[in-house]
Amino acid sequence: MGMTITEKILAEHGGLKEVHPGMLISAQVDIAMGHDVTAPIAIGEFKKAGGRKVFDRNKVVLVADHFTPNKDIQSAQQVKIMRDFAKEHKISHYYEGGDAGVCHVLLPEQGIALPGDLIIGADSHTCTYGALGAFATGVGSSDFAAAMLTGELWFKVPETMKIVFHGKLNKWLSGKDLILYVIGQIGVDGANYKAMEFTGETLGELTMADRFTMANMVIEAGAKNGIFVPDNATREYVQYRAEREYTCHESDPDANYASVLEVDVSKIEPQVAFPPLPSNVRGLSKVGSIKVDQVFIGSCTNGRIEDLRLAARLLKGKQVAPYVRALPGRAHGNPGRRRAGRGGGDRRPGADRRPGRTQGSAQDMKLKGKVWKFGDHVNTDLIIPARYINSSDPAFLASHCMEDADPDFVKKMRPGDIIVAGENFGCGSSREHAPIALKAVGVAAVVAGGFARIFYRSAFNMGLPIFESPAIFGLISEGDEIEVDGDAGLITIAGKETGPIKIEPIPPFMQELVAAGGLLPYLMKKRTGNS
Repeated sequence: MGMTITEKILAEHGGLKEVHPGMLISAQVDIAMGHDVTAPIAIGEFKKAGGRKVFDRNKVVLVADHFTPNKDIQSAQQVKIMRDFAKEHKISHYYEGGDAGVCHVLLPEQGIALPGDLIIGADSHTCTYGALGAFATGVGSSDFAAAMLTGELWFKVPETMKIVFHGKLNKWLSGKDLILYVIGQIGVDGANYKAMEFTGETLGELTMADRFTMANMVIEAGAKNGIFVPDNATREYVQYRAEREYTCHESDPDANYASVLEVDVSKIEPQVAFPPLPSNVRGLSKVGSIKVDQVFIGSCTNGRIEDLRLAARLLKGKQVAPYVRALPGRAHGNPGRRRAGRGGGDRRPGADRRPGRTQGSAQDMKLKGKVWKFGDHVNTDLIIPARYINSSDPAFLASHCMEDADPDFVKKMRPGDIIVAGENFGCGSSREHAPIALKAVGVAAVVAGGFARIFYRSAFNMGLPIFESPAIFGLISEGDEIEVDGDAGLITIAGKETGPIKIEPIPPFMQELVAAGGLLPYLMKKRTGNS
């Protein structure tokens, strides 16, 4: 059986002849990126782990793009942590101020992200670089710290969903419309933990800007990564930017796909996403007349010069309506400034690079506590509101945990309590502030119908056990006492006649992470031979 483009890149970087969905592998990283929200946490974890030197100063990228210009003292302190770290370790790719811009626009423009790369970023929209034919995925701050320390990470090989676009694009249609349409069809968790591979003759009409936008937004469907097979447009884009060699992969004809979605673009009109979810999509003809107070042009999704030119075409000869705030955003930094080239670094072929191979004592996965119940799609902004992410202090984050869902949550909950939720828990941004807040406030575990991919790995990387149980939500009430037996894969509800409820057992490698207290302590034990 052949492999998809995603599987080929993971196999190559893992030193394996082949991989298949569901495998846990350890793979070398070409680029590790963080910004001023996520990097300070990673830098703290790096230092706690005894890190004295990053694995390769040319492969670590730090971008100040969220809180610049700094809005307050805390934000300035976050950037200073990153700036000082970049100075100390002589990081080649450090960007702030006029040299920066939105990280996901900057890395491709500067030739940092290239076809065939394995790229991780402590930001959920790192998947943007899949437009170049790279495997690029968002991770948490602990992952970023581990990558800076060791140059490699653990990965679960995803299934691949193939989306085939046919037909000719209608006027004004762009990549943003295509990906919104797809998300509207499959839902915000329709590609959870999957790769979304885009193909079909229509892609020849799409600019690189369109492709970056589409790859960027696959996270809104829960995907691990989005990816395009490199073509002539890709090669034209990278040939004058690349300062090192790269490899263009393509899927084998007999590659296996979890599903295939055929899309006739000639039947699609411009799309508009409505609150509360990106999947709540309507065609323009069904939007009606809605008064607009503010229009923002530009974002990490589509704030490139091509997008600004399109807006300029629409506005040419016209004026912004009275009392409407129109805000164009610049996603670019200084395209003329280039950094030193990066060393390639040798990969180690042939080794069995799967995590969890060392012998270690797994934690006794038996927990007992009172239930706090929440619904579907509890996102990271609900777990810890975005207004507090200018701090990475666990105690501070804990003091605001879940306050927008329940203002008295912190006052009423007790250490050892357990959260039970519906589907897609931890969706939204990749911020590791969410599992940090939950663990710091004393939550012993989270049981949910399903988890968003980045939260899933971030929770284990923080040493917070999580369990999947689609059945439990309808059988349990807030305030119930439950006992979770992770070893047996069962949950028992005290005082109810309901029999034991089955849950997915935690894989042995994840048990080792929890037992160690998280990914960084686990790596420290491995390095010192105490695992």
